[in-house]
Amino acid sequence: RFPEHGHYVPQRFADNRIISSKYTIWNFVPKNLFEQFRRIANFYFLIIFLVQLMIDTPTSPVTSGLPLLFVITVTAIKQGYEDWLRHKADNEVNGAPVFVVRSGSLVQTRSKNIRVGDIVRVAKDETFPADLVLLSSDRADGTCHITTASLDGETNLKTHFSVPETSVCQSVSQLEALHGVVECQQPEADLYRFVGRVTVTQRGEEIVRPLGPENLLLRGARLKNTKEIFGVAVYTGMESKMALNYKCKSQKRSAVEKSMNSFLIIYLVILLTEAAVSTILKYAWQSEDEWNEPFYNQKTEQERNSSSILKFISDFLAFLVLYNFIIPISLYVTVEMQKFLGSFFIGWDLDLYHEESNQKAQVNTSDLNEELGQVEYLFTDKTGTLTENEMQFRECSINGIKYREMNGKLVPEGMTGDSPGGSSPHEELLFLKAVSLCHTVQISYNQSESWLGGDPFSHTNSFSFSHMEYYAASPDEKALVEATRRIGVAFTGCTGDTMEINTLGKTEKYELLHVLEFDPNRRKMSVILETPSGGIMLFTKGAESAILPFTTTGEIEKTRLHVDEFALKGLRTLVVACRHFTPKEYIDVEKRLMSARTALQRREEKLQQAFAYVEKNLHVLGATGVEDKLQDKVPETIEVLRLAGIKVWVLTGDKHETAVSVSLSCGHFHRTMNILELLQQRSDNECAEQLRRLARRIKEDHVIQHGLVVDGASLSLALREHEKLFMEVCKNCSAVLCCRMAPLQKAKVVRLLKTSPEKPITLAVGDGANDVSMIQEAHVGIGIMGKEGRQAVRNSDYAIARFKFLSKLLLVHGHFYYIRVATLVQYFFYKNVCFITPQFIYQFFCLFSQQTLYDSVYLTLYNICFTSLPILVYSLFEQLVHPDVLQAKPGLYRDISKNSLLSFRTFLYWTLLGFAHAFVFFFGSYLLMGEDTSLMSNGQMFGNWTFGTLVFTVMVITVTLKLALETQFWTWMNHFVTWGSIAFYFIFSLFYGGIIWPFLHTQDMYFVFVQLLSCGSAWFAIVIIVITCLFPEVMKKVFYRHLCPTSTQKSQVTTSRCSLCPEPRASWAKLGRRFEIR
Repeated sequence: RFPEHGHYVPQRFADNRIISSKYTIWNFVPKNLFEQFRRIANFYFLIIFLVQLMIDTPTSPVTSGLPLLFVITVTAIKQGYEDWLRHKADNEVNGAPVFVVRSGSLVQTRSKNIRVGDIVRVAKDETFPADLVLLSSDRADGTCHITTASLDGETNLKTHFSVPETSVCQSVSQLEALHGVVECQQPEADLYRFVGRVTVTQRGEEIVRPLGPENLLLRGARLKNTKEIFGVAVYTGMESKMALNYKCKSQKRSAVEKSMNSFLIIYLVILLTEAAVSTILKYAWQSEDEWNEPFYNQKTEQERNSSSILKFISDFLAFLVLYNFIIPISLYVTVEMQKFLGSFFIGWDLDLYHEESNQKAQVNTSDLNEELGQVEYLFTDKTGTLTENEMQFRECSINGIKYREMNGKLVPEGMTGDSPGGSSPHEELLFLKAVSLCHTVQISYNQSESWLGGDPFSHTNSFSFSHMEYYAASPDEKALVEATRRIGVAFTGCTGDTMEINTLGKTEKYELLHVLEFDPNRRKMSVILETPSGGIMLFTKGAESAILPFTTTGEIEKTRLHVDEFALKGLRTLVVACRHFTPKEYIDVEKRLMSARTALQRREEKLQQAFAYVEKNLHVLGATGVEDKLQDKVPETIEVLRLAGIKVWVLTGDKHETAVSVSLSCGHFHRTMNILELLQQRSDNECAEQLRRLARRIKEDHVIQHGLVVDGASLSLALREHEKLFMEVCKNCSAVLCCRMAPLQKAKVVRLLKTSPEKPITLAVGDGANDVSMIQEAHVGIGIMGKEGRQAVRNSDYAIARFKFLSKLLLVHGHFYYIRVATLVQYFFYKNVCFITPQFIYQFFCLFSQQTLYDSVYLTLYNICFTSLPILVYSLFEQLVHPDVLQAKPGLYRDISKNSLLSFRTFLYWTLLGFAHAFVFFFGSYLLMGEDTSLMSNGQMFGNWTFGTLVFTVMVITVTLKLALETQFWTWMNHFVTWGSIAFYFIFSLFYGGIIWPFLHTQDMYFVFVQLLSCGSAWFAIVIIVITCLFPEVMKKVFYRHLCPTSTQKSQVTTSRCSLCPEPRASWAKLGRRFEIR
């Protein structure tokens, strides 16, 4: 119900339909065509096709139109099918049945019919159909439990709350009588941010309550452990947070794609040059009267009077059409198919499958496959990426004394578990209570849900918690609460605003007054509680840098010393503190917090100020040390990556002692490495001076390897004014560790390396929401399927279950994908130079009359049928070296680094080779058959079509065999398409020229191919020319392999020798099973 005041303008809200599809029936054709013709090659061929339609050109419009139609149709079918699947999924979601309150009763309708302001009922285990503000639940306190696994992957139960004024409305009639207005921010994508307020009118009085993320039930989340809830829809359809989070990421382009576009421009210049030269030479030739108008080709009156400029342009365009096939139209579609089909091999690889979690590698984008073979810098998170993210409580410090857990007891350092221990001292008990109360842990009971309305422990007096399981967003919190339970202070549940703990068998209830939520900037969380005795206390826990500066009493220095000791052991540390409030102080605190929480403008800023006011003058209670175990084979993986020439940077939010300790244990830093530090810099000048000192040390120290440790604050200063100096230091270090990093700082570091003059290829790997910005910034982003949700996986390009899988993903798959795509691109340009150059040379022999050398059907099918399959199969299966050898010799990865196979030198080699082969095709045929045209057995003479067909036949065989020479790894499929393509060409030509086809208006090729093959000298010419082209290639390969072999070629020799032994053959067979397509 909205107010009817003049200043209120009703807003138009989106309906609840989810639209993930790109096209509709009406806009598919125009929109898809527009997108496809934005590609340079497609647009270029469209222009050529239109030119052929408009002017008299030497080739039929079909020669350009048919390949273009084929490419456009294949791409349109693929994109149309993908969009149809999206439409199908959308209809399923939008048509789901939901219940809404209308006209005093519950009405069933479809999800798409929900409007903003509708009151929706959701039952247990159902997903929320829109973003709802919780009004009430079947619980008296108006709370409910949900899981957001489908949104951020967190499987823990989260508690959401309704405001007291609406929580009593548990029936449809009460909800119908409810009068209220919800005011909230405009829709935004942040899942964890919501600012609003609800004004409820009761008996003429308006009551205003703040609304935050804890009141909002997100679309896609699922209701758990609650029978039913009622909520009012605030964001619907494409304005819901889930929909806003599924917007397309910025498109990443691989280095190969950029090289491909550069090569296309070069070939476009070659094309324009050939067309211009031909046109100029034509007019130079025609300047002589005898060739301008020979007796056999008299001009018409119209031709004599036509404009010279128009004739020149017309001739230039005609030559452009004649030579246009030098630009390979099918290159894009072949590369797209190769990337799409090739990406399946990552998912099928059993070496990348994690059996314990039943997770296989996942490819979110296939556009970057070859980039995996070009990585120079790897940025990795620590927690959950290098470590298991499975926390185990190890030690703690209480009141300046270190303790460790032994047999369910806290034992002071130096004592044994059998030492006599009386009742826990007051400080110890207060510390344990603080840890068991300051958290956001939820409890799941494995027995019946009868506990929802009563005491979960009413059925037993014994202290057994076997049926109770904790769920927490943070593994640290779960480990700490479980540790206090083992020691004797157990958190037993939260009912409404009451938190209950069991202290050594005695139940205590605390009223929860406020939760000061954790955020990455404050790096701490707090709760304000009313104790059973009526006192008001604040318990807080967080990073030592966020707590200790605000403490005034307690064993501060001893605690700081113990925190450093824990960190040196590689433990994750938290400091615990408390504060007692007088009634007067609490009234002031309550007022400030309430004012900040109800603010509609700058709420976050005001909350930070209020939290800072509350979390000061603290009394330090102690610190905790939790161990996070390293993942399996992390040190070996980091060493292998280093040997492959990849520099590894660790970016973490942990304190520097913990981070250094983990870096040493995982092999990122070596004990022999000279560790340089850039820590706790206070000013720009201080930071610059320290950087200069480090740069001098690197030059002066004769140490092979240096490692650098930087903290977040110093990094901010370094990036502000001294980027070049910082980069100079970093590049001379073999390992860099950045600690105390905020999520955006991680992305800034990646961007700094990415945009440096060398433009290195970067890869970022992480497992949590705080790694998303880094993953999206890097050239390649990899998500680890860890325990911190699925946001990293959703936003990544590839996802793997464990860090150790990186070595195979990069060294094997990256290597294979890069050499395959690089060869595919170069080969495509080579075979098109071979194709069109004879056409250019032929013009010198026909007075530049634009006579075509090949039949139009051959022009059309050359790239589509005769030479397309061998290179596609090569680009899917080629392996220069056995996968086991690539992993055993990581140095081979350096052979393909810096886009070496697509360098200008390599491109020039393939292009010149194409021109050389084209000259051999043309002049070889000309020398062998051109001077004596009466080589037929019946005395018939060869014509121009026979000559062109001979050149074309030699060309198809040579370019196919050239690829066969490049192929190292032969499968039955390679044999089938290589020899099958040549056979198909001969069979097609026999049928095409051997039959009179009624639908063809001219048939220049009738019986040409049959007569050519019946001539022995033609076969002789084919054999001689093919050998002339390929023999130097064979000799070059043999020469280079024996005199100056690359490390890759040496490894091939080793592999081929080993393949004579039985064991490696078993390994090959195993490989066959591993990549088997099911």
